[in-house]
Amino acid sequence: MGGEEERLRRWRLALGGAAAERAMEGGLETVLEGADARMDAALSALYDEQERRGAGLGASAPRVARWLGDIREHFPAGVVQVMQKDAIERLDLTRLLLEPEMLEAVEPDVHLVGTLLSLNRLMPERARESARAVVRTVVRELEARLTRRTLAAVSGALDRSARTHRPRRAAEVDWDRTIRANLGNYLPERGTVVPSRLVGYARGQRGVRRDVVLAVDQSGSMAASVVYAGVFAAVLASMRALRTSLVAFDTSVVDLTDQLRDPVEVLFGTQLGGGTDINRAVAYCQNLVTRPADTILLLVSDLFEGGPREEMLRRIATMTAAGVQVIVLLALSDEGAPQYDHENAAALAAMGVPAFACTPDAFPELMAAAIERRSYDQCRMTRPGQ
Repeated sequence: MGGEEERLRRWRLALGGAAAERAMEGGLETVLEGADARMDAALSALYDEQERRGAGLGASAPRVARWLGDIREHFPAGVVQVMQKDAIERLDLTRLLLEPEMLEAVEPDVHLVGTLLSLNRLMPERARESARAVVRTVVRELEARLTRRTLAAVSGALDRSARTHRPRRAAEVDWDRTIRANLGNYLPERGTVVPSRLVGYARGQRGVRRDVVLAVDQSGSMAASVVYAGVFAAVLASMRALRTSLVAFDTSVVDLTDQLRDPVEVLFGTQLGGGTDINRAVAYCQNLVTRPADTILLLVSDLFEGGPREEMLRRIATMTAAGVQVIVLLALSDEGAPQYDHENAAALAAMGVPAFACTPDAFPELMAAAIERRSYDQCRMTRPGQ
């Protein structure tokens, strides 16, 4: 194919049927054949306004299932996921996702799981197992991607945070902290520091060393965050050195801690959508705190509060004053800059509570930083005011 023909072909696929009509009016004609024609038809069914008013996808489950098969055949997985998400939003296909044959045709991803969870209470029994299979596939992919890094980062942070001044072996000496602690013992004539006091890692400590409470906002805009938080909570709960609790909330609060052995059950225990009462959730979490100095509260929320705002802020201030580390994740997803309540985020930041969005890949480092009580700057994706 010549350079000019290839250029026209690409533009024709990019701009769709309307571009073809304008090109023909201008004396240019680009005919698509074979795979190109099928790709163009799949794109037109979703993005071409005239096609959507005519044949399009309509509300026919068989037609949508065929379309899903076509896009999986002609586009890479990442593009398929974007097109599925756009189809659900632009063409209102959520009802069709209650059909088992539809669920078997889709490409599983985090956004689809979020949509299925929002439909959980409406789902007929014949579609429930298909939905669980989709959720299970995504959960396994996320666990394979995130578990090892999370366990390594958190275990390392726990070891480093447990200091001792009587390390038994050279391998247990934290030389950086030891040198800093003994700078007053520097001998200029010898060019060395005499370590009169050793600082080491207290490795091998047993028992629970940190309490972690994840409070997750179930409002519709937090769907991807709910999925990731459920997976991370299950990973953290597998560590004996942590006592992990998972609380999901909207205008009510549900404690999912007992289900953390199975993240699929955790996710089906959530109920996406509805209002938000952050104050009620914080009050519940406050009652879970028995060791403030060793507790980390991760509040995953966009901070749009439907409950008493001032009371929510007072509760968080009380918890931080008692020694609880409170961290607000405005989003736990790959979505980029989230929508959130800037006023509440700024109020929390003023009292020393960090509020920022975090990607799933940055979450292990965030947990490590929280355990070691160091800066979260490298974990941040979006801060208040940005």
